[in-house]
Amino acid sequence: MNQPTQKLIIEGVREDGSRFRPSDWIERISATLATFGPDHRLRYARGVQPKVINGQKCLVVDAMLRQENPAAYEYVLAFAKANQLRMNETTVSDEGDE
Repeated sequence: MNQPTQKLIIEGVREDGSRFRPSDWIERISATLATFGPDHRLRYARGVQPKVINGQKCLVVDAMLRQENPAAYEYVLAFAKANQLRMNETTVSDEGDE
């Protein structure tokens, strides 16, 4: 049975509803923790992944990142706060999450 996990969803919009620029910030942050697989393709880390949720580009941060890489977790959180990005915490089942 899969355990539910805590996720932090950071949207690509500010708290005031304006879009954050540059528009590729999610990919940039995700790529800093990514690695290249044997097929030479970029593999996003499980802890920080770009996703489209309800038509909105978001950065999904797994709570396990806080324990596995505290510096990365704090960097992402500080970035979101400094840029006044919308953030929501949610609990999801790993079953449907990729």
